[in-house]
Amino acid sequence: MESLVSTQWLADALGSPGLVVLDASAHLPAAGRDAAGEFAAAHIPGARFLDLKTLTDPDNPVPAAPPTRAQFAARMAALGVTGQQRVVLYDDSAMRTAARAWFLLRLFGVEAAVLDGGMARWRAEGRPTQHGAVEVEASPFASRGGTGTIRFKTEMLANIDSRAEQVVDARDAPRFRGDEPDIRPNMPSGHIPNSRNLPFGEVLNADGTFKDEAGIRAAFAGAGIDLDRPVVATCGSGVTASVLLFALHLIGKDAALYDGSWSDWGADPAMPVATGPAA
Repeated sequence: MESLVSTQWLADALGSPGLVVLDASAHLPAAGRDAAGEFAAAHIPGARFLDLKTLTDPDNPVPAAPPTRAQFAARMAALGVTGQQRVVLYDDSAMRTAARAWFLLRLFGVEAAVLDGGMARWRAEGRPTQHGAVEVEASPFASRGGTGTIRFKTEMLANIDSRAEQVVDARDAPRFRGDEPDIRPNMPSGHIPNSRNLPFGEVLNADGTFKDEAGIRAAFAGAGIDLDRPVVATCGSGVTASVLLFALHLIGKDAALYDGSWSDWGADPAMPVATGPAA
């Protein structure tokens, strides 16, 4: 199974043994949307609701930190995911949250694919949906290893001087520049010094599907990112940065994630903040 699958591929594969479809939708509070309620109203047939916020570690001081392996395994088991199935992730979110779920599943050794265009494309094509609650039979979960690299605040601070990794910020330009307030109360706007800005939507087509390789490469080049050098992605909380990481994965490049992102950096008054366009 490829990392990115089309709606036609999924339509043909629905009901296949060993296939699990997870709705990874999540929304910012300001959106006023209820992901669980929307799933109950309409979802891809046979899908299960991931509830992305459950894939965090509430005991970690870093905002929205990934779960521990034990926490992740417990959630997968509750969803009936064994770790041996094919998993397809989709969302109906402006933040393209399936990419965040992809990063987390891959981090714990579960290979998963993202549905290109998500629920919006599925719906636009007039494909069938189901409604109502979905009962899932829990099953034992097991996985080994995992793929993915996470950076922490101390490493990001050291990187300002070393510039060993290029930092690309997936937030919108006004927040990156500091022209508009951050969406989180009492949080400054601006960016990590020396970082570049590539709003995550720049790697997507108008219909929400991912651009082809040439388009993805052009987006990063336009942001001043040299794809022959190491890259770490950041954003507001580690969600939309995952969209950039997934786009890089599609063109064969691995990159790291500053998972705390601006929620972690901006909350610490000791951290330097730059404003204006990228240097």
